[in-house]
Amino acid sequence: MRAVVVHQPGGPEVLRLEERQPPAARPGWVLVRVRAFGLNRSELVTRAGGSGDAVRFPRVLGIECVGEVLEAPGSTLRPGVTVLAAMGDMGRAYDGGYQEIALLPDRHVIPVETTLDWTTLGAIPESFGTAWGALEPLDPRPGRTLLVRGGTSSVGMAAITMAKDRGATVLATTRQPAKRAALERQGADEVLVDEGDLGVSARADALLELVGPVTIADSLRAVRPGGAATLVGFLEGSWEIGRARAAARRAGVAFTHYTSHEIDRARYGDVFAGIVAGVEDGRYRAVVDATFPLERLADAHRYMEANRATGKVVGLTAPAPAG
Repeated sequence: MRAVVVHQPGGPEVLRLEERQPPAARPGWVLVRVRAFGLNRSELVTRAGGSGDAVRFPRVLGIECVGEVLEAPGSTLRPGVTVLAAMGDMGRAYDGGYQEIALLPDRHVIPVETTLDWTTLGAIPESFGTAWGALEPLDPRPGRTLLVRGGTSSVGMAAITMAKDRGATVLATTRQPAKRAALERQGADEVLVDEGDLGVSARADALLELVGPVTIADSLRAVRPGGAATLVGFLEGSWEIGRARAAARRAGVAFTHYTSHEIDRARYGDVFAGIVAGVEDGRYRAVVDATFPLERLADAHRYMEANRATGKVVGLTAPAPAG
C-alpha cells in the first residue's frame, strides 16, 4: 500500500510517498481502506515538529479519514461498511489518514449511511464534528447573534452553515476581502474584514473563536456581557488557554474550550448521522476548496500555509473520488 510518511520534522518536503506493508488487523482496532481525508492545520504543526514529545517519527499524519471497513476483529463493524474517523490521537500516537489502509481504534471509527461522494464525505469529520461540539454551549437560535472569528477556516465554514440552519444571525470575519463572497454564500449575514482589531461595539450574544487565544481578547469586545464564547482554533500559533480564559472572565463572558478529542462512536454516532443527512439534503454546505492526491500532499501543505483555502482541503488516495 502507499502511505505519506514523515521521518523527521521539517517543511512540506519531508512528506514522502512510500510503499509499505499494510498493517495487520487486531482486536480493538479496525482496518480501514481510506478513500479520502481532510487536511488540517494541526498536521502542519506536527509535520514541522511543533507537537513535541506527543509525536514520534516516522509517522503517517492525518487526524481524520473516511473509507470502508476491511477487517474489524471482535467489533460490531462489518467489512464493507462506510465509516469515518477523527481524532483519538490519529496521526500523532499512531499512524493516521495519509495512507491507503489505516489501522484505527474501534471506538473512534463511526459507521455512516450515505450517498455522498468520497470527496464531500472526506470534508466532514473534523470540521463538522468540531463545529457541532463547539456550537452546543453557544446555543445558536433565532434571536441570537453568533460571531465566527476565522470564518473561512473549514470549521468556521461548517459552523456558519450549522448556525444558520438553527436560525441564528451570523457575523463572520476574514483577513482577505476576496473571501467575503464565499462567506456570504455560506450564509453569513455580515462579513467583517479582520485587520487585527474588529473595532465593533457589543453586538453578538456568542463568539466562536477560531484564530486563537491572543485574538480572543479583541473578539470579546464584540460580545455582550453575559454572553458566551468557545475557543477552538489556534490559527495564530498560540496555545495559551489560560490567557483566553482570563480575557473572557474580565469581559463577563462564559468561556468554553472545545477539543475534538472527545469525538468517538458512543458520543458522536448519532451526531454524524444527522450531519451527513444535513449535507445530503442541502441544509448544511460542505465546502471543498481543493483536492490533492497522495502524490501531491506536500503541495497541499504549501497551499494551506499560504492561506489560500476557503473551506476544506481534501486528500484522496486515488486521483479521482470513488462513487
